[in-house]
Amino acid sequence: MKESKTSLGSIENNKDSIQKAKGKLLPLTIVKIVLVFLALGLGFSIVCMSMARYFWDKSLAMQSITRFQPCIGEETSLEKWIRPPLNLMHKMTDEQLFWRASLVPKVHNYPFKRVPKVAFMFLTRGPLPFLPLWDKFFKGQPHTLYSIYVHTLPSYKPDYPSSSVFHNRQIPSQVAEWGKMSMCDAERRLLANALLDFSNERFVLVSESCVPTVNFSTIYKYFVKSQHSFVGSFDEHSPHGRGRYNWNMAPEVEADQWRKGAQWFEVNRELAVTIVEDHKYYPKFEKFCKPSCYVDEHYFPTMLSIETPALIANRTVTFVDWSRGGAHPATFGKHDITEGFLRKITQGHTCLYNHQNTSLCFLFARKFAPNTLEPLLNLAPMIFGYG
Repeated sequence: MKESKTSLGSIENNKDSIQKAKGKLLPLTIVKIVLVFLALGLGFSIVCMSMARYFWDKSLAMQSITRFQPCIGEETSLEKWIRPPLNLMHKMTDEQLFWRASLVPKVHNYPFKRVPKVAFMFLTRGPLPFLPLWDKFFKGQPHTLYSIYVHTLPSYKPDYPSSSVFHNRQIPSQVAEWGKMSMCDAERRLLANALLDFSNERFVLVSESCVPTVNFSTIYKYFVKSQHSFVGSFDEHSPHGRGRYNWNMAPEVEADQWRKGAQWFEVNRELAVTIVEDHKYYPKFEKFCKPSCYVDEHYFPTMLSIETPALIANRTVTFVDWSRGGAHPATFGKHDITEGFLRKITQGHTCLYNHQNTSLCFLFARKFAPNTLEPLLNLAPMIFGYG
């Protein structure tokens, strides 16, 4: 009996021990299960993230291929590099534009059929009062022979008709003030934009008061066949010449190198790049040539006479009348426009062209008042040969 009680006690003690052991094992099992689920969850998350990144990268790659695939042929063709900009109103700064325009191929032979063009660069404040006359001048001429660029005040919004050759030919512009460096900046801006077209070989600067005094074919041949660029550059021993020299210009510009010339120039492509890329003379003229030193009369003539004297003709092709005196040339009004007056502009002159004497010295004339448009239109076919 005693032994039975002892056995029962042992059994009950064993049961208690088992229950306690189970109580201890249960939390440990739960922890293991939780850890297993956490490990599975973490692994699943990593797999999902990897798959999501894979498909995202693949999606971006497909989008890139889809977006750029139509341009693959264009990107690798020469046409991309020689085609002129379709839209002149770009967003480049002057610094970016001048850098882009000064890129020059080192191989002189063009790997494509290049027809040289004349770039007509119009430096204006606003409207072109002689637009109908210029349209007649360009009428019927192949677009492969010329291009047009217009620099105005930035506030001016041109409304050239779609039928005009001036339609959509305005470039990004800034304020240009007479006699100040901003005027030369505008001229460099015109040159730089025109240089973006590899076919432009000659570059002529004209104003809104300027008109062509011969027909297009004559001007084209005159420029394209010329061995020189038409930049006036002369040493004037007067208060309006050397008297404007500032000794701080040295050593870049010595007193005996100081030159003066007309603002309205014509240059070939080589000299256009020289003007646009200049950083040697620009700071000197910007700092030390201020009114009464008129920088547009001295900067380019001086620089080109120093750097490329053999390439300039030392004369301009734009007729002006200084006989009336003053800081500006004479302005011709409606009553000045007669057959005899216009023939005096086109005849009776002698100059050098390719080292030979010629009577054809002026291709343009200024300054004409807006009210001269009608008589000029009437006389242009007879005197100028167009219209």
